[in-house]
Amino acid sequence: MNNAERTRRQLMIRFIQDFFAGVLEETIDRIPVEMRPRNFQANRCCVYKDRAMLRYRLMALMGFGMEEELDESRSLRSYFLEAVAGRNNTQPILTVCTVGCAGCVESHVQVSDGCVGCFARPCVSACPKKAIAVINQRSTIDRSKCIDCGRCMNVCPYKAIIRKPLPCEDACPVGAIGKGDDERVRIDFGSCIYCGKCFRACPFSTIMIRSELVGILQALKENKRVIAMIAPSITEQFPGSIEQLFAALKQAGFAEIIEVALGAEETTKHEAEEFFERMARGDKVMTSSCCPAWVEAAKKHVPEILPMVSETPSPMAFTGQIAAERYPDAVKVFIGPCLAKRKEAQNNPNIDFVITFEILGSILAAKQIDIKSIEAEPLKNPAASYARNFAKSCGVTAAIIHQIGEENNNENNDSNNNDSNNNENGNEQNKNNELRKMLDEKFINGLDRKSLALLKMYAKGGQSGNFLEVMACNGGCIGGPCSLAK
Repeated sequence: MNNAERTRRQLMIRFIQDFFAGVLEETIDRIPVEMRPRNFQANRCCVYKDRAMLRYRLMALMGFGMEEELDESRSLRSYFLEAVAGRNNTQPILTVCTVGCAGCVESHVQVSDGCVGCFARPCVSACPKKAIAVINQRSTIDRSKCIDCGRCMNVCPYKAIIRKPLPCEDACPVGAIGKGDDERVRIDFGSCIYCGKCFRACPFSTIMIRSELVGILQALKENKRVIAMIAPSITEQFPGSIEQLFAALKQAGFAEIIEVALGAEETTKHEAEEFFERMARGDKVMTSSCCPAWVEAAKKHVPEILPMVSETPSPMAFTGQIAAERYPDAVKVFIGPCLAKRKEAQNNPNIDFVITFEILGSILAAKQIDIKSIEAEPLKNPAASYARNFAKSCGVTAAIIHQIGEENNNENNDSNNNDSNNNENGNEQNKNNELRKMLDEKFINGLDRKSLALLKMYAKGGQSGNFLEVMACNGGCIGGPCSLAK
């Protein structure tokens, strides 16, 4: 855990503790001062800037962005009262606290002190724009000519040419990060796919999430029936067994817990059927659709591939249907490692709130719930193991392959029980065997600028494979920007 994560979680725990104690309205304006007293060793230029950042982080926890602060003298208490009344605008999902932005220089290639002005001078030869010259026995880059291709960096035998990064901009796969006139970071939400890579990458913790935390805490405090829908990647996040974790959630005040892996079972079934139908009608490629950041990227940046994206709802969408049918009047909360699920949930009437694993961990810590010490209870309706693996890269494809095998097994059982259908079932089994042979799966494990270019080639039919699993995060959902285990 780095210092930014530690500070973020300490602040959330304090916020949640005071909320449930019923004292947050009185204490919230003192939290920045109490967490950063005058004699505190400041993390930034001074303790007063530390306090300012805590103030804006508290605003983001309540759903407000720094850009909404028109009066700097306004109290945090007033924001809190608006949030409790439901008058907080938690959109857009991300906000930039420009007070904390370091105004980093743009990403570029530069010559370090390691340069010895060698005789071979491979950097000069490699540069396609003749932007490098050796001056006073040291390579020098003419920034007006340099295109930052990195060829000089790759050929330098001393590794003396390096790339100086702009972490948030380099992390963004779609070029949605830029700078304003004040040289501070801005997010172009018209291009943003809400993958959260910038949130994780910023070393100054300047990019923040406008949280829906207050609405959930209010529902729990009022003893409303709150349903937790837990993403499959939960097993990678917390200590203890999944049975202990579900018992801990009950202790935290959630009335019922549903594994989103149950929705993944439905996604698997429908996506396998959709693939078969598409191949039968002559489609060349179908891509997965469970990653909302990838679907958003397709809409905004690779529109030519949209006809190839599966129309099957995501596991969250199917689980929302399950929750709505079982508990129509309950408050339904999706919990996962993903920011893009907030974007997906905006158009889903079955999802009321979305929070991250980090927030869930803070709720458990605030309530002093030790998962490993809780007595486990058997789950009423456990999900299949293949559906729980949905969160890992290649997990969607593995689930579809499993689905084909299950259909074959079911057909074998049916044929053994009813001899009159032997021929029909045998033909269906042969069909599925052929379809399994037909499935030529390919994977994109994490979106970046190179993978987006590759996706454009798929859209043009320039790549092999007919089922393409796309995950925005490296490793799949378990590598999500708000995961605890990184």
